[in-house]
Amino acid sequence: MKKNLKLAIQKKGRLSEKSMQMLRNCGLDIENFQERLIVSAANFNLDILFLRDDDIPEYVQENVAHIGIVGENVVLEKGLDVKIVKKLGFGRCSLSLGIPEKSEINSAGDLNDKTIATSYPNILKDYLNKNNVKAKVIELSGSVEIAPSLGVADYICDLVSTGNTLKLNKLKKSFKVLDSQAVLIKSKYLDDDPELKVLFDKLVDRIESSLKAKKSKYIMMNIPKESLNKIVEIIPSLKSPTILPLSDENLLAVHAVISEDKFWEINEDLKKAGASGILSLPIENIIL
Repeated sequence: MKKNLKLAIQKKGRLSEKSMQMLRNCGLDIENFQERLIVSAANFNLDILFLRDDDIPEYVQENVAHIGIVGENVVLEKGLDVKIVKKLGFGRCSLSLGIPEKSEINSAGDLNDKTIATSYPNILKDYLNKNNVKAKVIELSGSVEIAPSLGVADYICDLVSTGNTLKLNKLKKSFKVLDSQAVLIKSKYLDDDPELKVLFDKLVDRIESSLKAKKSKYIMMNIPKESLNKIVEIIPSLKSPTILPLSDENLLAVHAVISEDKFWEINEDLKKAGASGILSLPIENIIL
């Protein structure tokens, strides 16, 4: 009987739906996962475990789940024996210092002898140590933003996305302590099982293909024959663009895969060089 690779993801929260969407973009057939603790992919030897995000690193460390998708901040705070395999490009946030609106901080040195409340004491202490700062760290499990108004702490250190929660508590964002995003982690025992290692490598290939496609666009355009060399110089494609003849012998069709950011940078240059009918299309997967 073939083994199944076990992947732990967040049951509810900001990473849950995006993790599932990434897996679907990898061609995995996963249905009816709502309100279930474990489901299996119909077309791949993969079981998905739905857990609290704080529990995922420990499940992976103990090899109950072979791999997991979780916030980088959770992995670093837990400090468990798991390996970060790949950053996944979604679930971005920052662990930042929050200070009263009327306060000013110019450098990490200004934190000396201050009291800072946080739900991430290990990450904060590491940051303070690296910057030779002596400050008191108070660990709170929730409602960190209210600590300064209650006189519990001078400042806070917490995850910040929009900053609206800080404003509601008359705080403002100061400098970053950590940038975080969703990461793929794996158990140190996974490589000891050849069958699971093969499944893992295949899944990582799919994930990498999906991530490359997400950042890329397939572009098509018509160009005058005499502009070919200039157009090819402009296009930063993954490989040489495809050149096709058209019924109009004075025109050519050019197809290429480029990064989405580059498309907007070169769009005007392409038009100036004579390109017309420029199309930009999404890509599901890229296999190089």
